[in-house]
Amino acid sequence: MTEWVVRPDGGRPEGRACSHADDVGPTPPPQGDVCLRCAARGRDERRLRICLTCGHVGCSDSAPGAHATAHFESSGHPLVRSAEPGRQWAWCYVDEVFLQPAPSTRR
Repeated sequence: MTEWVVRPDGGRPEGRACSHADDVGPTPPPQGDVCLRCAARGRDERRLRICLTCGHVGCSDSAPGAHATAHFESSGHPLVRSAEPGRQWAWCYVDEVFLQPAPSTRR
């Protein structure tokens, strides 16, 4: 299980806290390896995010669909992590901060 902490450079100027990082349980398995909404439109988006609550896979905000954010808006699930190889970070939509694996959980 990965524990998450706010990245030192990842917070807003007025505060660098995440009220959701302590609530993360075991990371659910991803519900796929593509953004299904992009795939249905014929796009092969690779900038993917995985919901840390349910495993939903959606494309990033820099992709045309921004389906990871759409999932947050419809579900209220606050945390996603990058699904890109070699990238170990997460984002809290509610607190608007980047997270990184806690030092004891980094690989």
